[in-house]
Amino acid sequence: MTAGGRLPGAPDPTERIVLHVDMDCFYASCERRREPALRDEPVVVGMGYEAGETVGAVATASYEARAHGVESAQAISTALDRLPRRADDPDGPSAYYRPVDLDYYEDVAAEVKAILHELADTVREVSIDEAYLDVTDRTAWSVAEGFARHVKQRIAREVGVPASVGVAPDMSTAKIASDHDKPDGLVVVPPDEVEAFLAPIDVADVHGVGPVRARELRELGIETAGDLADADPYELTERFGERGRDLYDRARGRDDRPVEPRDNPKSLSRESAFDGAVDDHARVREQALTLADAVADRARRKDALYRTIGVKVVTPPYDVHTRARSLPGPVDDPPLVRDVAADLLAEFADASVRKVGVRVSNLSFTAGEQAQLGGFDGPTTEVATEETTTDDDADVTDATETGTDGQASLGDF
Repeated sequence: MTAGGRLPGAPDPTERIVLHVDMDCFYASCERRREPALRDEPVVVGMGYEAGETVGAVATASYEARAHGVESAQAISTALDRLPRRADDPDGPSAYYRPVDLDYYEDVAAEVKAILHELADTVREVSIDEAYLDVTDRTAWSVAEGFARHVKQRIAREVGVPASVGVAPDMSTAKIASDHDKPDGLVVVPPDEVEAFLAPIDVADVHGVGPVRARELRELGIETAGDLADADPYELTERFGERGRDLYDRARGRDDRPVEPRDNPKSLSRESAFDGAVDDHARVREQALTLADAVADRARRKDALYRTIGVKVVTPPYDVHTRARSLPGPVDDPPLVRDVAADLLAEFADASVRKVGVRVSNLSFTAGEQAQLGGFDGPTTEVATEETTTDDDADVTDATETGTDGQASLGDF
């Protein structure tokens, strides 16, 4: 390590300029672009949802809808209880409900990302609506705010959707900055202001801290990023392993990770939390099948074949159970994802469930032929992993990067 803990060859953090661009309520913004009459109105976009139906899960909700308690990953039926469809209640508080249209959203995202790649030397695309940009050689700290404003204005003018931008000398602080003044925000954190900016931030908002880890840190009296920065790094490492040291460094604005394009993912997943523990297995199964459809569709769009299908079930208080089944060869088979997910989930028919997720893994992006499973009659391998672990998304590599602005998570579990 070089002086100050910087990796050999890593940019000097006082010189590096990183932008985090986060599209505000992206799916809802796309619907508003398509239907200008929806601007400033509550909009709810549902996955597995069809017009007039009550099944599915909220993929994203506009800020106007969130004010009524509608949240991402919420069951559509719950959202409708809190905010009816406009057609059902045109005079009272109500929202416009739209089904997910990923083809359209990806077209819009491609327009945004074309601008980002034009304006930055290096772009790390995190998800359909989120990216990091290294603009060190494109601007200077004295004019970084103007550069970031130019990015926002080009997206708004040429694509017609809003974006929030955070500017900082490192990735984790830039991400926090982009979320600091939503929607349509712009926050610049120069190198000499990083620690002061981070100090009052809630510890749960430190990049890499999941909900369970936040609770554990609070039990240690650590409520803010400043508290985390003042903690004993050796005690944090002893308690949380290397992750503890990483979080300590990020709370102090020390994040040497370079902005690099992402490799192909190792797995793809979606998960959805209920408002509380749910004892109705039919409801849990319905949600899981909706997630299975979304995951299989995501894999197909990425031209990915998968050899393993799994589910994640979180039971009270926060125990995580994962089950997976390995296939004889790589496949692209959405009905099979549904069938295997439902079969694995049957083990938890009598359990109370707080959260459910579906994942495909052991991905292949080659052009090789798909394995023939013959109706899934061939031999498979059942895999059970970590029956009772901690529900902490931060312990999954890059999981915190996949969380988008109020949209259901695509992160791995």
